[in-house]
Amino acid sequence: MELSELRQMSAADLRIKEREAREEIFKLRLKLRTNQLESPANYRTARRELARIMTLVSEKTAAAAQSGRAGQTGKKSDAAAD
Repeated sequence: MELSELRQMSAADLRIKEREAREEIFKLRLKLRTNQLESPANYRTARRELARIMTLVSEKTAAAAQSGRAGQTGKKSDAAAD
C-alpha cells in the first residue's frame, strides 16, 4: 500500500491495518522458518510496511495529543487571568 493512501486513513483504520500486518508477518515468519517461503523479500517488505503504519499511528497520536494540549493551555491561562 502506498504511503499517500496510508496517510489518508484515520488512526482507527491504521490500527486495523497494523493488526493485519502483524498477522501477515507472523505467517511469513512461520513459512520462513519452515523453508516454505518462496521469497524472503516478502518478509522484509511486510516488516517495512508495518514500520510505516506504526510511524503514521504515532504521528497521528502525537498530533491529536498536541492539539488537545493546545486547547487545555488556553483554558489554564484564562483561569489564571481571572
